[in-house]
Amino acid sequence: MVCLSVVARRSPNQRVEKHSVKGAGAVAGGGATPAPGPRFRCRFARRRYRRAVRILVVEDEVDLAQAIAVGLRREGYAVDVANSGAEAVDRLSVSPYDLVTLDLNLPDADGLELARRIRTDPLLAPVDDEPAPRVLMVTARDAVGERVAGLDEGADDYLVKPFAFTELSARVRSLLRRDAGRSGAVLRVGELELDTARFEASRRGRLLDVTAKEFALLRYFMAHAGEVLSQERLLEHVWDENADPLTNTVRVTVGTLRRKLTRDDDVEPPIETVIGAGYRLRPDLLAGPGVADG
Repeated sequence: MVCLSVVARRSPNQRVEKHSVKGAGAVAGGGATPAPGPRFRCRFARRRYRRAVRILVVEDEVDLAQAIAVGLRREGYAVDVANSGAEAVDRLSVSPYDLVTLDLNLPDADGLELARRIRTDPLLAPVDDEPAPRVLMVTARDAVGERVAGLDEGADDYLVKPFAFTELSARVRSLLRRDAGRSGAVLRVGELELDTARFEASRRGRLLDVTAKEFALLRYFMAHAGEVLSQERLLEHVWDENADPLTNTVRVTVGTLRRKLTRDDDVEPPIETVIGAGYRLRPDLLAGPGVADG
């Protein structure tokens, strides 16, 4: 296990705090977080589709925020970073997030108030019947009263600094499973199995050699098995804000994943292209002998 010490650079009149993030997945990205990229769709259009793959890290210590983001990206999540309350509100108002890791000690906002706004502000609240993003508070405030206040203000979980990255990762998986209605870390669609804790994908018991992005894409397909998923929808939920919507990255990644899922005895590939609409994972083509869809 690697322990990475992260020190946030602050102005001379501000207090400098040092926190540790433990775990092989936590590596500092260094440098300031890029400003939000250009937005190509209005808030309502971007809010139409939601499921668990996109995370917003709200943390004013730049190095710590990047360490968390890098670790989560290595696990296949699409991650954006906000280093202030204002930046968090800006991102939340235009992008659909499934989970927010929220520091309470922000330079321009109270984390408790921001948690409350995520639940109640019409500009940040989910559209129609969509679920609100899960909120994981990650903070140095460790008093019982602080934890109770955080949970009462809308947090779904509370993690005290310093923390092991493996614990943060496990809490993220647990929170995301709540919306999917699952109690374990394993997803199954017929003979296809995805273990989110071990980062393993298999078909008929044979491990598949997939990249982190292919793993995230497969997880999204399995969470929406049988649905036609447009390229825009996949780009919105499996890639982060830095992805270029004009590239063919979705088509290429779907193609490589389809080849890895397909067996020699398949009549058709389990991921089909629906011309003019997108792609669909076919549960009926994954139901091997004695295997039920689910």
